[in-house]
Amino acid sequence: MPKIIEQNKKILGGQPVIKGTRIPVARVVALVIQGYKLIEIKKELPDLSNLRKQDLLSIFSYYKSKLNYHR
Repeated sequence: MPKIIEQNKKILGGQPVIKGTRIPVARVVALVIQGYKLIEIKKELPDLSNLRKQDLLSIFSYYKSKLNYHR
């Protein structure tokens, strides 16, 4: 699991979230799919003000691996 993501049963029922937040990984992925750019994501989710392009790549890689696992 990338360093940017964490899972904890006590946070959103164990959904993968962005580390140090309660923002689900799926929310970030959904914003990108909707066409949001990095700067727009940071405006929409101020808790992610330190999010980098490399973090987005890690998030997508993780999300893709989870989708492939469930097929």
